[in-house]
Amino acid sequence: MDVNEYVQEVARVAFGVRRRVLEHTIRNNGGYLSQACSSAEMLASVYSGLLKLGPSLGSRVPGPFLGVPSASNPAAASGASYNGPKAPDLDRFVFSPVHYALVLYAVLIETGRLSPEALEQFNKDGSMVELIGAEHSPGHEVTAGSLAQALSQAAGIALGRKLKGETGRVVVFMSDGELAEGQTYEAIAAAAYHRVDNLVAMIDVNGQACDGRMDSVMNVEPIAQRLRSFGAVVAEVDGHDATALLEAFATPHPGAPLMIIGRTDPCRDLPILQERAPKLHYVRFKDKGEMARYEAVLCGLRQKEV
Repeated sequence: MDVNEYVQEVARVAFGVRRRVLEHTIRNNGGYLSQACSSAEMLASVYSGLLKLGPSLGSRVPGPFLGVPSASNPAAASGASYNGPKAPDLDRFVFSPVHYALVLYAVLIETGRLSPEALEQFNKDGSMVELIGAEHSPGHEVTAGSLAQALSQAAGIALGRKLKGETGRVVVFMSDGELAEGQTYEAIAAAAYHRVDNLVAMIDVNGQACDGRMDSVMNVEPIAQRLRSFGAVVAEVDGHDATALLEAFATPHPGAPLMIIGRTDPCRDLPILQERAPKLHYVRFKDKGEMARYEAVLCGLRQKEV
């Protein structure tokens, strides 16, 4: 990997993601905008060289939902196809905070794995482009439950891969709200006990919960100390720094899962969002005047594009 090209690509994709999610939020008077601000670089890095993924096998414009996977439904689709084939030497990507789905779709579009037209299906009956992603949604491998269940599923997949002798890793993207859930720590303890060192978690620590700041809803600090106490190796970085993320992934963690804490800004590149603090979870405009102000911000972002 050429590090300079990787860093430039992450910056390009992250900028495009924020612009695209802002456009969608304005067009639909609603969207998970702060999540795009906080996670854009972390998710962009996944598809820009940080992970070893193959080319997408998914349709650039997804077809209709054909039901859940079962032995009697071979037509059921898997959103994991957008992350490439399940080859022994390739990494697998598991997406946990499924309310970030729009952000993931935007990343897939910016990296050429999904067509922009796919967003025309967003949150419509019969569509796989779900508002809250499921195992059939583009980029999603599992249905992650209400919160914090994907890490356990990723640990199981990683253990299975290790037992089979596969060399690819399993990387799961999480939000810091999941650190308030007991299942998260049970999964870490189990992975550490079974020496599942092909498991890596990236955690978007943006300090936000749906009801306000994390430290006023359920304080999860000190995060690094907590994760280490359950047996994980921990790296803590600026989640907007592509080079720091690359270095964090290189952290040795023999016999233990690696947890990467990415400290992020939920208003990154969109300081207008700070006016809504402390509740940033979902943006629905209060009136036409507020929407017009966000449209002005969008115009400014478009002018910055190269």
